[in-house]
Amino acid sequence: MSRSGVAVADESMKAFNDLKLGKKYKFVLYGLNDSKTEIIVKETSDAQDYDAFLEKLPEDDCLYAVYDFEYEIGGNEGKRSKIIFYTWSPDTAPVRAKMVYASSKDALRRALNGVSTDIQGTDFSEVAYESVLDRVSKGAGSH
Repeated sequence: MSRSGVAVADESMKAFNDLKLGKKYKFVLYGLNDSKTEIIVKETSDAQDYDAFLEKLPEDDCLYAVYDFEYEIGGNEGKRSKIIFYTWSPDTAPVRAKMVYASSKDALRRALNGVSTDIQGTDFSEVAYESVLDRVSKGAGSH
């Protein structure tokens, strides 16, 4: 349970494990239920195109997302994959929504074992493929 009293739904954990272990999804979108008491799965997708993920981010509302980010690293080392946790909180979202999402994030984030990178997005430039690639590939040589 988070500081805001929001719980993580069992289905949220199942969807994450299906993405992480089962490779069933490319990304999972999470949001708060109508009564703002639980973090639930809004949508899952196996679309491989990063743009398909970006299109799902609302222009004026908050959400959380987990994305199985694959990228190539130099020197013929091949593909890498990292699970990224996104907190999407655009500037145009209602202040109350931003506050609830900010105070509820820890409950979900702590429940998701195996996330390598956190991305906080307030506009699309912060979640653009190149920005995310830059963040995840910085530590690529170290593992």
